[in-house]
Amino acid sequence: MVYPEPSRWGAPDAALAPLYDDVYRADGVLSTVNVVEALQEFWQVKAARGGGAAGGALVIYESVPAAHPPYVCYVTLPGGACFGSFQNCPTKAEARRSAAKIALMNSVFNEHESRRISDHFIEKAVAEARASFAGDTSNPHQDPSAGIAAFRFMLEANKGRTMLEFQELMTVFQLLHWNGSLRAMRERQCSRQEVVAHYSARALDDAMREQMAREWATREREASSSGGGVLRAELARSERELRAARLAARELRFPKEKRDILQLAARLAPPPQP
Repeated sequence: MVYPEPSRWGAPDAALAPLYDDVYRADGVLSTVNVVEALQEFWQVKAARGGGAAGGALVIYESVPAAHPPYVCYVTLPGGACFGSFQNCPTKAEARRSAAKIALMNSVFNEHESRRISDHFIEKAVAEARASFAGDTSNPHQDPSAGIAAFRFMLEANKGRTMLEFQELMTVFQLLHWNGSLRAMRERQCSRQEVVAHYSARALDDAMREQMAREWATREREASSSGGGVLRAELARSERELRAARLAARELRFPKEKRDILQLAARLAPPPQP
């Protein structure tokens, strides 16, 4: 992966999460907190003050269908950041609270000045991107230069914003790099400015997901003559990455989108030949 793990950008320690759930101290009195309501209120207040992302202060929850525990829930914030339940939750309600808890922690922490994109932040993030790629052995033939250069250009173009506000655009370019689209656009001699300008104006929507899924389904068909399995292996890897990131209380938008795209590709690809 070319881009740095969000957990390396100074996110709060998940071990502090219980402080945001059961109690808080106000004027020396311990009071209970509903983290689901607190998270919604936080983004509503932020939007009312003019600091919310476009589209309003909607906090969107997604419960993973399951017949028995542990249950899993994801929450997506304005700006595109996604967090998930980072505990083994015995009920769906507990899974929602767990996801809201880590999302609230990051929402509050995101207001700190250190989370705003600045010249210092850009140099640190780009250095971490290079280090992240150097430690990634899953794609030994992948050239990181295009992805890192696009990452720096995006950060430069978004100075003054916070990382949670920047998350959706970040995820789009992570997906383009993972999918091979950045390399293909470079081969067509598209400039970084053209690519960033084009995708900055595009939402990460069902049309973009389906386009990438069809490309992965095509790869699977092309590999079928040699036994296939490309899609199955990539999907298994993405499931492991998403689970590990969720349990580590990391930001999840990229691994979750990648998993969802591959699941769609598996439905579009022809079934394996007997």
